[in-house]
Amino acid sequence: MTLRLCLLLEERYRAESLPLALAYRLRQNGHRVDIVRPGGQLLDLAGLIDSADHDAWILKTVSGGPGLGLLEAAAHAGLTTINDARAIRAVRDKARAHLLAARHGLPVPPTWAATDAAAFAAVPAQHYPLVVKPADGSAGHAIHLITGPEDLHRLCGPRSDQLLLGQPYIPNRGVDLKVYHINGRLFGTECSSPLATRTTADRPVRLVAEISDLTHRVADLFGLDLFGLDIVFGPDGPTIVDINDFPSFRRVPGALDLLADACLSLAWKGARCTPVAAAQHAHPTPA
Repeated sequence: MTLRLCLLLEERYRAESLPLALAYRLRQNGHRVDIVRPGGQLLDLAGLIDSADHDAWILKTVSGGPGLGLLEAAAHAGLTTINDARAIRAVRDKARAHLLAARHGLPVPPTWAATDAAAFAAVPAQHYPLVVKPADGSAGHAIHLITGPEDLHRLCGPRSDQLLLGQPYIPNRGVDLKVYHINGRLFGTECSSPLATRTTADRPVRLVAEISDLTHRVADLFGLDLFGLDIVFGPDGPTIVDINDFPSFRRVPGALDLLADACLSLAWKGARCTPVAAAQHAHPTPA
């Protein structure tokens, strides 16, 4: 059966190989893939959503880009989205994702949030060094290691509405574990931490049962079908420091075919439904 797919591809990813290669592979397999560029072309919004011309929508977008709004509109109209649009929103809000993960017993670090970097001076001294990063960041960009409150001036600038997150630095060997979830199948890659200066790592690794179980718990909580975890191993064991919808799937053997098969399967049967995080997003608990 030929499926009709809509790939929402924002301008930042036009030059990246993965989303375009995925579209090409799906077309090779006989399926129709329309590439829509939110922010890069004039869109007939009503016509795009109301036409019901696609079996599923796939999103590759930046955290604050316009693509997520379109995906949510498609989901509201009853169309299948990959991932579930509510699940994407749940992990894109990094502060909310942290709170949900902590509430459900996932290993995440203590986290503080502020729009003014100077506010992190109030974090108790025993939690320094502090890793400070934007709440809507991705790909390891704008991550800073602050050794003490006296170094916060390096981040201070004109006050903005951008939310920053601060987390205690977890002593480790300079290597992060990236775990990739592709419609229930798991893969691991060791790579150099964005804070590492002397360590070089980039290789696929076998996942132990503890990490596999942890990844499935995240999938169940947030309702994600395609996602990645960034995990740091410290003195207290593994800690989740980030959750990413539709990551790079770097070093995953046969990633392109796996992703194509996953997208077709999800388009046919529908993306994961009624995750805990998405349900809470749709129906917040009364105060």
